[in-house]
Amino acid sequence: MIANNEKLRHKELADFLKTRRARILPSQAGLSSTARRRTPGLRREEVAQLAGVSLTWYTWLEQGRPIQVSTQVIEALSRVLLLDKQERNHLYLLANQPLPADIPSYQGVVNPILQHVLDSFEFCPAFIADLRWNVIAWNRAAIFIFGDFTEMNARQRNIVWGMFTENYYKQLYTHWDAHAKSLLGRFRASCGKYIEDAWLNQFIEDLKVQSAEFELWWPLHEIQNDSGVFKQFNHPKAGLLDFESSCFDVPDDSGFRLFLHVPTFGTETAAKMKSWLFE
Repeated sequence: MIANNEKLRHKELADFLKTRRARILPSQAGLSSTARRRTPGLRREEVAQLAGVSLTWYTWLEQGRPIQVSTQVIEALSRVLLLDKQERNHLYLLANQPLPADIPSYQGVVNPILQHVLDSFEFCPAFIADLRWNVIAWNRAAIFIFGDFTEMNARQRNIVWGMFTENYYKQLYTHWDAHAKSLLGRFRASCGKYIEDAWLNQFIEDLKVQSAEFELWWPLHEIQNDSGVFKQFNHPKAGLLDFESSCFDVPDDSGFRLFLHVPTFGTETAAKMKSWLFE
């Protein structure tokens, strides 16, 4: 019974690949379409070449032979055959491989209750970030400290990207190196379960190009899970500001985190924030 089930699964995988190959135009794969073709879609040798596998191996795959398919090959075939997320997941199941964990992306407006929570912290810079460390909601105090998020593009609103690529943040933090390393450690710890995520891998490669510090520190594999740190900012208008920074998980299934900066007791930070925000 097990052998029959495996045979059926290999046949289903073969048929699935053939149908998806047949629907791709050569032009969609960046190939010339001037030559006459007896059948629609890509040829086997074209798929094999584009996916980086041998023609013989791919032919066996489409013949339903009992061969193992790695996750790297699944990702390559998904790219070449222009599979959507549902089709890619189906390919993983047919290849008898566990589905990789993808970092959920979030687009839209947060719950009005969460925005009200942010706005209630008048003198405390606060913002909410998703699992990709993209800032998706903020209050007025956060704009004063970290910049106007409404004028930033999606990548600029990423906490890690901003820390390592924006000169403003390097000047804002009085101990930038220490805070950047700490942030990198927390970012790495939070992304450990998503190591196969395509967005994450591209994001890391892009950061290596844009930041010499990130390229130097990322291979060290430092991790950190501290949820509370002291931060001192050298703000261009308000001068030195001291905050106690904490991170809290939002109690729902969104994976959102609330980053809150509370003026340090015994400093002039609260008075400065009040003065500048309501001048």
